[in-house]
This record gives sequence, structure tokens and C-alpha cells, in this order.
Amino acid sequence: MKYYFYALIVFILDQVTKWFIVKRIPLGEERSVLGEFFMITSHRNRGAAFGILQDQRWFFIIITTFVLIGIVWYMRRTIREGKTLLTCALSLLLGGAIGNFVDRALFGEVVDFLQVTFDFSFFGKDIYYIYPIFNIADSAIVIGVILIFLDSILAWRKEKKGATHEHKSDLV
Repeated sequence: MKYYFYALIVFILDQVTKWFIVKRIPLGEERSVLGEFFMITSHRNRGAAFGILQDQRWFFIIITTFVLIGIVWYMRRTIREGKTLLTCALSLLLGGAIGNFVDRALFGEVVDFLQVTFDFSFFGKDIYYIYPIFNIADSAIVIGVILIFLDSILAWRKEKKGATHEHKSDLV
């Protein structure tokens, strides 16, 4: 049950920050947090990550509904199996997916506001890149995916180590 609470925390944090941006910062306005590296920029996205598939609201609502059902089903399974890291990852995915789902369902667009700009020189070449503007839900989803990869690597290493021990015991 605590994992659903984690998802709820992500969802509430996401919705509160989006509400604050909508109410306090006019669309398109930028506010510096750390110079030009990190800015709060009021932005709306009618598509998916990186602005792809613009104005496909119903497609995203339908797909996200299935994804949410899948996440809840898999979370129930991982909770029973005691897979703590994987279940935490899924709770982040769930909270983030619900946060963006609510935006799309109610408003037809997602409120984004976190902007990171990379501006530096590397081996004499100037690098300037503005990462697509994102939100708390997006961050939770990315962290969740990273944790899923980490869990997969750890499980693979554990299986490999177990297989090595089994092979050694077969030789004795």
C-alpha cells in the first residue's frame, strides 16, 4: 500500500507545481533559477515527450489508460514478490503517468515548466543545447525508468552469480 502512497505523493507534487505555474507565471515567461542553466519557463505541450505527436489527445488518453492498468497490475505482482526497487520504480511511473494523464484529459495539454540549457565549450567546440521543457511527472517517469534498468541489471548480475555458483557445485 505504501507504494501507491508514493505514487500519490508524485501526483500531488506534480499537480501542485503545475497549478502554481498556471496561476503565477504567464505562458511563455521565463524566470531564472540558476542563471541560464536552469529556468522556470511556463510552457504547454499538446503532444508527448519532446513535443512529438502534437494534438493527439485521445490517442494519449487511450494509450495511457492501458499503460496505467498495466503498471497497477505489475505493481501488485512485484509487491507480492517483494521486489522493492522495481515496485518503487513502478510507483514513480504510476504517479507521473497519472499526473500527465489528468492534464491531457482535463485540459488537452500538459503544463511543462522546468528548462535546462547546456552552454559550454568542449575540446574547442561551443555546445549550446536547450533540453525540452519538462515537469515533475516527466522527471518521476524518467527516474522510474532508470530504476527499472538498474533493477534489471542487478537481477541479471544476481542470476549470473547464481548460475556461476551452480556450475561450480556441479563440478564438485
